[in-house]
Amino acid sequence: CRCCAESRRQGSILYSILRSEEPRRWQASRACPCASRRLVALRSPQVACKAASAVLVKTLRFVQNVPCFQELPLDEQLLLVRSCWAPLLVLGLAQDRVHLETVESAEPSMLQRILTTRRQGEPPPPRAAAPGRPHGGGSGIPHLPSAAEIQTIKGFQAKCWSLDISTKEYAYLKGTVLFNPDLPGLQCTQYIEGLQREAQQALNEHVRLIHRGDEARFTKLNVVLSLLRSINANVVAELFFRPIIGAVNMDDMLLEMLCAKL
Repeated sequence: CRCCAESRRQGSILYSILRSEEPRRWQASRACPCASRRLVALRSPQVACKAASAVLVKTLRFVQNVPCFQELPLDEQLLLVRSCWAPLLVLGLAQDRVHLETVESAEPSMLQRILTTRRQGEPPPPRAAAPGRPHGGGSGIPHLPSAAEIQTIKGFQAKCWSLDISTKEYAYLKGTVLFNPDLPGLQCTQYIEGLQREAQQALNEHVRLIHRGDEARFTKLNVVLSLLRSINANVVAELFFRPIIGAVNMDDMLLEMLCAKL
């Protein structure tokens, strides 16, 4: 492919000698970046999106049943949920062992996009967001996630499954994610920081009690939490909710669900 032209030049014998590397070994270590930029979609969107919706309801029910969370003002509750709904959902998907089966999906050409939208009297849509950039969440134009973005979620799930995380450990991890004192706009910062510290202490005590022979488990579980930071909330919304309900304002939906008795 076109993007590999440079790698073919750098994979020459002369270049490899200058780099003190073996040609074949160096070429084998180079991966074509095209694969990570390919757009993908769920193989069975109805099934996966239904499972994700059920996990989201279960997650918000878990949040509502945390007494300390209920003691916070509603605007503080909403701020916390808006910031952490995606990592909590991905944690829930891992806990329920929801597997993501995807297929490659070709992005429509610019001409196709122009013709399609102009029939409806709309201006030409922007191109799909590049990997690592925010996806458009408010427009009606679908932005398919890239293979690299989906692989990030799959890699997180694989890490969780390899550790065989228990129900209690998932609960303490969710508490750590939920009570994030570093969010701008929070008023009860010290109280929320204390709740996060309590969740971490409870997790540590549980690990020391149940996994006495695995001194590194607590660290491994916190590494899992660090992996959540690389998961884009817009990607999660586009992947699991747009195929079913179209363009969705997650803030509005979360507010409605948070105020409802789930």
